Amino acid sequence: MDNRLAQAQVGAWVGIVGNLLLAGIKLMIGFWSKSQALIADAVHSASDVAGSIAVLIGLRAAERPPDEDHPYGHGKAESIAAIIVSVLLALVGFEIGRASVLTLFAPPQAPAMMAVWAAIGSMIVKEAMFRYKYNLGKKLNSPSLIANAWEHRSDVYSSFAALIGIGGAILGERLGISWLVYLDPIAGIFVSILVLQMAYNILMESIHNTLDHVLHEEQTVELRKTIEGVQGVIRIDSLRAREHGHYQIVDVKLSVDPYITVEEGHSIGKLVKQTVLQRFEDVRDVFVHINPYDDGDAQEPSAGRR
Repeated sequence: MDNRLAQAQVGAWVGIVGNLLLAGIKLMIGFWSKSQALIADAVHSASDVAGSIAVLIGLRAAERPPDEDHPYGHGKAESIAAIIVSVLLALVGFEIGRASVLTLFAPPQAPAMMAVWAAIGSMIVKEAMFRYKYNLGKKLNSPSLIANAWEHRSDVYSSFAALIGIGGAILGERLGISWLVYLDPIAGIFVSILVLQMAYNILMESIHNTLDHVLHEEQTVELRKTIEGVQGVIRIDSLRAREHGHYQIVDVKLSVDPYITVEEGHSIGKLVKQTVLQRFEDVRDVFVHINPYDDGDAQEPSAGRR
């Protein structure tokens, strides 16, 4: 657990430091080159800093042990952090769009060539950050890290849009095609749309994970096989595996021989719990209910069956 938190925190700090540097460089070049698209891209990168800080706080909260008020642990703190990231992203997207629209009504001016190189450099750095953080998020099963990774990918798109707008505006000024100069603020508007769409996708996924999402039956095949393979288990009456951020909580009802002692039934349940925890790293806790086997009993429908 400690190793997971350490790796995740490194990932969050990479995002904080990387975005601070990128945002500062792009903001300075954007103002110097008079590029609205690059300024919008810089603001986008700056928003990722707030997102990474929210992720860092969520990661630490998620690893706190269960307590009296939170017997299932604090894993959903990561999903809440992802929701915060999405809201911050939406606010930034709106602000980028507003500023870009206002620029359309100002006298057109093509940015300097330096803005082109800044956009290209940003694309390379942000794509590298996306791949690093996305792979780390998948490895650690961290929804907040994955959401933060997609923020980096949205920066790649926004930098590309800025590059097209900046390049088009410079080309238009050099060729005397006045309308091409407006491509810079238009690119800023396009960036805002990308950011808002990314924010919506992250928000919907995070809300889905927060609302006690259970794994569907096809996702619990290996879990079922493992439990059914434990000596003494006759039948699984019901099984629910609930996602709590990066880990799962399993509730299972089992049928055992009705003529064994209470102590023997308890031992079977204890063995089931130990086996599942050893076999599945993503499972944090298992709650086992023992039923006396009755061939005439109807099984309860498992959550997620369709």
